Amino acid sequence: SEDEVRVVRSAKDRALEAFTNHVTNIRNAMKIRDFNKILAEFDELAKKFQKDKTVTADGVPRFYIRLLCDLQDFIAKSLADKPAFKKLSASNGRALNRMKLNLRKTIPTYKPLMEEYRKNPIVSDDDASDDDDDESSSSSSSDSDSDSDSDDDAKPVATKKKKAVVSDSSSDSDSDEDSDAEEGSDESNEWASSSESDASEDSEDEDPFAELKGRSRWLKKTTEEVKVKELINPHTGEVETKEERNERQRKDKDKVREARRAQVGTGGGPGGASSSKTILPTANLTPSLIDNKVKEIVASRGRRGTDSRFILRQLEGISRLAIPFGPRVEVPILMHVATAQFDLVRTMDDFMTEPSWNSTHSYLKRIAATLDDTTQNWVLGSLTAEEIGDVTTVGTGGTSKMKAAAGAGPNSGAVDAVAADETLTNPHTGEVETKEDRAERLRLEAEEKMTPEELRTIRVAGSLSLFMNRLDEEYTKSLQRISPHTVDYVIRLRDEAKLVELLAMVQRYFERVGASAQAAEMAQLRCEHLYYRHDTIAEQVDRAAKFYATYGDSGLLHPASFNEVSSDAKPDFSMTHPGAAMGKPAIDDTTVVNVDSQALMMDLCSVVYQYGTDRGKTRVMLCHIYHHALHDRFIEARDLLLMSHLQDTIPGAGDVSTMILFNRMMVTLGLAAFRSGRIWDAHQCLSDVCSGRVRELLAQGVNTGRFSDKTPEQEKAEKRRQIPYHQHINHDLLEACHLISAMLLEVPNMAAASVDESDGSSRRTRVISRTFRKNHDIYDRQVFTGPPEQTRDYVMMAAKALMKGDWKRCANLLTSLNVWPLVPGTTAAQQIKDMLVEKIKLEGLRTYLFAFSSQYDSLSLSQLCGMFELNRTEVHSVVSKMMINREIFASWDQPTETIVLRKIEPTSLQLLALQFAEKAAYLVEANERLLDAKSGSYGYKEDYWKGDNRSGGFQGRGGFRSGGRGGGRGRGRGEYGRGRGEGRGRGEGRGRGRGDYGGRGRGDYGGRGRGDYGGRGRGEGRGRGRGEYGGRGEGRGSGRGRGNRY
Repeated sequence: SEDEVRVVRSAKDRALEAFTNHVTNIRNAMKIRDFNKILAEFDELAKKFQKDKTVTADGVPRFYIRLLCDLQDFIAKSLADKPAFKKLSASNGRALNRMKLNLRKTIPTYKPLMEEYRKNPIVSDDDASDDDDDESSSSSSSDSDSDSDSDDDAKPVATKKKKAVVSDSSSDSDSDEDSDAEEGSDESNEWASSSESDASEDSEDEDPFAELKGRSRWLKKTTEEVKVKELINPHTGEVETKEERNERQRKDKDKVREARRAQVGTGGGPGGASSSKTILPTANLTPSLIDNKVKEIVASRGRRGTDSRFILRQLEGISRLAIPFGPRVEVPILMHVATAQFDLVRTMDDFMTEPSWNSTHSYLKRIAATLDDTTQNWVLGSLTAEEIGDVTTVGTGGTSKMKAAAGAGPNSGAVDAVAADETLTNPHTGEVETKEDRAERLRLEAEEKMTPEELRTIRVAGSLSLFMNRLDEEYTKSLQRISPHTVDYVIRLRDEAKLVELLAMVQRYFERVGASAQAAEMAQLRCEHLYYRHDTIAEQVDRAAKFYATYGDSGLLHPASFNEVSSDAKPDFSMTHPGAAMGKPAIDDTTVVNVDSQALMMDLCSVVYQYGTDRGKTRVMLCHIYHHALHDRFIEARDLLLMSHLQDTIPGAGDVSTMILFNRMMVTLGLAAFRSGRIWDAHQCLSDVCSGRVRELLAQGVNTGRFSDKTPEQEKAEKRRQIPYHQHINHDLLEACHLISAMLLEVPNMAAASVDESDGSSRRTRVISRTFRKNHDIYDRQVFTGPPEQTRDYVMMAAKALMKGDWKRCANLLTSLNVWPLVPGTTAAQQIKDMLVEKIKLEGLRTYLFAFSSQYDSLSLSQLCGMFELNRTEVHSVVSKMMINREIFASWDQPTETIVLRKIEPTSLQLLALQFAEKAAYLVEANERLLDAKSGSYGYKEDYWKGDNRSGGFQGRGGFRSGGRGGGRGRGRGEYGRGRGEGRGRGEGRGRGRGDYGGRGRGDYGGRGRGDYGGRGRGEGRGRGRGEYGGRGEGRGSGRGRGNRY
């Protein structure tokens, strides 16, 4: 339009304006530490600087050199500040590192100019001054209020420094108080005047009015001299310096703080109470006065500004004052003290410290000792809802007076009614009495009307059983949080004996009063503290607890008591310490009561079985089975598991901690079977848990991998479920037992499979342990196998030796494992080694016959006995079983004691029949998978061999999952599952028969067909009835195919 004024600027002016804008943005970003913006703006500035040659025609602008120097210092300072660097976001940190690299590439080009600028940033050579004048004039014409970043002369640098001094002094003056504020303002004025004089004297070319704008630029500036005010000490009236005033104020604050601490330490605080000795007047102290004071303190709980520790100290003091008045007054206060102790734990992840826990334990033990006294037969009662509501309203004050004011007549005012003092009169004597006297009189009158049963009832607020559960929970949380490798953990374990003793006292009280549910709850807690202890360990723990209770900490004994002094001669105290006369203190064996742990567990479990909840019964049953298995009572543990049907009901328990306990029980049962030489049973029990995430399934560790998809809440919940360290089952021992049992089963199976493949037979042998096969394949694929280091390496090397027939080397490798001393028991380690040697001999014999029977026409019994160091009975038994099971085709020649081997080749018709049966079996298996996937029931969705485990959490391929594979429970594919095995019919597993292991039919191998293996017969398996591992059994036999032959 005509009103617009078109400004024509040169290309150099436009480029300079763009440059100054970028510089301004960079400096603004430096103030807020936005390295992403610094990097972007610097890249744009560098590109435009290289593109626009008009600016650099007369030389590099001074503002660009100044920016490079400032950026170099800023980036170096930011990288040196490590705490601030860690707080940067990921993108900001990457931008900072990228900016450092960009400067490293850019600085060498302008290094001489930057060095010249750093030597004298204010005054430079004439050429640079000329360039600065030109650039500053151009920049001032384009942007009138640009700062020192866009100017090229050195003047703003000095001005900026002086401004910083002024701002610092002004900020100091703002932070001072009273007279220091005036002194600070005077000092700031002096600094301002001095900075202005310095600025005017620095250079004649500088404009003294550069900082002024508008009318103030042309007004005359008048400087007024302000006299500095002297600092006067208000206590002495003398003049003092600033440092002396600060020191005096600091000492005054310390005195006030110490006075407050002294007030709190003596009981002073809200309510005007003092120490425990003076909380209440001891002269005329009555139970009613104590009760009113307790109600007043309890009513202040939870209010804003109330200190929980202060309330606790007050209640503890009152509890000591209440001891002379008997349990009816003391026990309710102790219940409030226990509640106040639990109030100190703010969040779910916090736990009680050891002093707080021991204090709470002592208070609850005083309550339990009172209730356990059979001479008095005290009983706890509960307060009514109205009485509890009265407690919360105590301390509000003025309630009765306000009611009186509300009921005042029309002639009397409400103010008069409130202000009037209430006069109390004793109706029996007519004398005036106080509120405290009336309360005590009413209490005594109420007690006179009570029956003996009511007098023995102590009415309290709270539940003793809940307090015991909370105390047990806090103890477990403390063990989870304390590092197990420290002395603190060992010291903390001493409190377990005290906790179990307290639980026993409370259980006896509940049994006396007929509270069966609470008694069962206490019995359950005792079971969970006793089930994991072996008798040998429990005896040592009880002896140590007895020693600590009698003599205290052994580390505090005098060193002289450990010296040995002859008991025959009288000790010479001039030569020996008197403390050595009695020797080291010891516990007399006669004072230690040997507890039958089996009978004790049976008594506790019986109480829970009869009166406990469903969850309590399940947990106690698992603890009972665990205890049997730990003491090598495998038969009792197995029968108890099968009769309880826990393997069927545990998936629906919905309690993760109970599922973890079930996994621990199954693992311990497998270890018991291994120790007793039941290799097959041990593998069935261990395969479920040991094939996957052992630490997670046993709650002995948390998976903290990079690719974990758990939320923080799930991780916290998993940490809260962890088992204390002293209850852990050793992972190396568990892995050794699982792999060794799998090796003893798989090596003969693999040897038989290799012979079938070499003969061209199409007989399929089932995979017993996929985990062992996987580890064995990995070991075989290794190019170089060094000496064994881990337990897995020992077992794999032993398996290779056993497959070659070197059973002695296999036995040496397995018996040399350092995990066997971890098995509890004095002779347990040696018994396991002897058992392993015998099992390796037998399985070595079977492997030898599988692998090399095709190379012989006959074998001598004496030769086999010499090769494997077995007696004739054992060799004869092993070979006869293999003949019966059609594993080898041979017969005995009794006169010569030789084994005559026969080679049987199938006919063409038999080969065709086998191929047809194989294809039919494949078709049946495919149909079953399709049906299971369509119906939504357990299919074959999880193939652990392929590494696919979709369930996750505690519902994956674990010991408690319904229908798991391998020794599983339900319809899963176990060792007796739906897979195909040696005699593919419905034999060897699928039966409804009530044979060796149960079902609905009858007969050992019976079925719908007849013959040794054929038809749809049922074999040894456990079908839908209860089998060796119960429930719906280990699966359904070996499929629906055919046996070895008809």
